Amino acid sequence: MGTTLVLLSGGLDSAVCAHLLKSPSRAVEGLFVDYGQAALKRERASARAVAAHLGIPLRMRTIQPASSRRAGELPGRNALLISIAVFELGTEGGLVAIGVHAGTRYFDCSEAFVDAMGRLVQEQTDGRTAVSAPLVAWSKADVFKVFQEAGLPLSETYSCEAGSTPCGACLSCADRKALGC
Repeated sequence: MGTTLVLLSGGLDSAVCAHLLKSPSRAVEGLFVDYGQAALKRERASARAVAAHLGIPLRMRTIQPASSRRAGELPGRNALLISIAVFELGTEGGLVAIGVHAGTRYFDCSEAFVDAMGRLVQEQTDGRTAVSAPLVAWSKADVFKVFQEAGLPLSETYSCEAGSTPCGACLSCADRKALGC
């Protein structure tokens, strides 16, 4: 099945997702999307560092948002990112992977969302493209355990939604604080 395109934000979850899917028999690439997010510069630098560490190519795409994006929930974000990845794969198809995990309040990080998007993508591409979310049933602690076991570079990742150093208040900062990192 063609290329596996991992939505790579530069955070722990997308790094683990790419690590798990990378294999000698599979063409894995990262995709970083600049959608005007508050943490753009730090996320982009981390996505580059994670891709380099994993030895995978990184595609970079930019969309022009209607306005600046604030930190926190951005309705439709993961649907948009998956759609951009599907568009990026084109008619050849492949696998779009996203590193969402359990334990968040966001619908677009749920199994129901992944299943619905998977069905939609399959229909839109006549079955040539599928959606994968290998971490969707994992807790953040499960993700972090695999991250550590894989020897992935914590210092090269970034997860603050506000784009600060870190803000300490967003859900991503709360996750990292709970994990002790």
